[in-house]
Amino acid sequence: MKHSPNSPILLTPSLHVDEARKAIANLVAELLQEANVAQDPQEIETVSLDKAINRILAADLLSPIDVPAADNSAMDGYAFDGACLSVGSPEISLRIVGTALAGKPYEGSIGKDECLKIMTGALMPQGCDTVIPQEFTSEQDGTIRFKQDQLKVGENRRLRGEDLKQGKAAISAGRLLRPSDLGLVASLGISTLPVRRKLKVAILSSGDELRALNETLDAGSVYDSNRYSLTGLLNRLDLEIIDCGIVRDDPTSLRKAFIEASEKADVLISSGGVSVGEADFTKQIMQELGDVGFWKIAMRPGRPMAFGVLKAAPGNPSARKTLFFGLPGNPVAVMVTFYQFVRSALLQLNGAKQTEPPLIQAITETAIRKKPGRTEFQRAILGRGSDGKPTLRLTGSQGAGILRSMSEANCFVILAHEQGNIAAGDWVDIALFEGLL
Repeated sequence: MKHSPNSPILLTPSLHVDEARKAIANLVAELLQEANVAQDPQEIETVSLDKAINRILAADLLSPIDVPAADNSAMDGYAFDGACLSVGSPEISLRIVGTALAGKPYEGSIGKDECLKIMTGALMPQGCDTVIPQEFTSEQDGTIRFKQDQLKVGENRRLRGEDLKQGKAAISAGRLLRPSDLGLVASLGISTLPVRRKLKVAILSSGDELRALNETLDAGSVYDSNRYSLTGLLNRLDLEIIDCGIVRDDPTSLRKAFIEASEKADVLISSGGVSVGEADFTKQIMQELGDVGFWKIAMRPGRPMAFGVLKAAPGNPSARKTLFFGLPGNPVAVMVTFYQFVRSALLQLNGAKQTEPPLIQAITETAIRKKPGRTEFQRAILGRGSDGKPTLRLTGSQGAGILRSMSEANCFVILAHEQGNIAAGDWVDIALFEGLL
């Protein structure tokens, strides 16, 4: 998807959020295909397992072993030959002849009317195929008794290769590696992983009113918070960040900053300068240096947002063009547009297969005002009602400049494009800020 400055898509009032997401995904796919990233060995590096968290797996990870490596007990109990369950007596009596512990297998064999005390993970002894949980039995004088109808032949035994067969993919390429994945890899005895190289992401803030944190505020000026929010968001994805600082509202400064960023980065993210004010020059520079995908989205907050590509700059060692996101200047809008559009694009560009955050539902404690015709992302706190059901309440005023509404919240309430006012007690879609794993 490449559009000239006169592309008809720029003349439409506003894109639907879903249309915007699709347009971004299509262009990222084109960029990946054009650069032939999947076949480029420079896009892959090998890292130790302890450095692999939040990286993208570059190739299918094949298991070198069966998991489990041998038949073993799924719980603490008694192992025996399940053939005795076919006996007519309603109660089974078995004599205990030994114990099997995890890591210390029982070496002997088990007779017809015998059993073995066994711990979870211990190897199943020869002649045994069934385990009765110890809480289902009574023991006296070295003999256990239990009712025949409490289990079936083969229960509570984990078979060799039941979880994973040798040579099969334990984790597929494109996985954003989580702590549980690292544990799985370690259980296979693997200490290094092939991962996609970290994307280089340049960030800058545009605006004459912006001041660095060590500067004094004068009339009409504000501290630049957006670069710090973006830095935190990008660090969550473990990407390489190039901070281009604050750029003043003039075409010359912006043009120079964009060109320098395109020489260093795979992606450029700017904040500010994408509205229709007299000093908003981002769109003009984008049209000079690249292709603008779209300009306005039917959403709140974050309606003005630019997206496209900067043409490959001379001397840029990367085969890729630089992906560009021009985010709004309001602090909340920056974080909302990043979470809803940029995050998925970065993951996709870095080779991830799953890029969209999951949605869940909760009951709103209060009514929520909403106009049909735009998607809204309101900030809320997820809790739990007295009945145990998930509930939420808004964090107060939802203005795009009220960064406190993001700081206090732990989720977005996502109100659909055609949705109207929401009544207290209604179920609504939410997206959590934090992941458990």
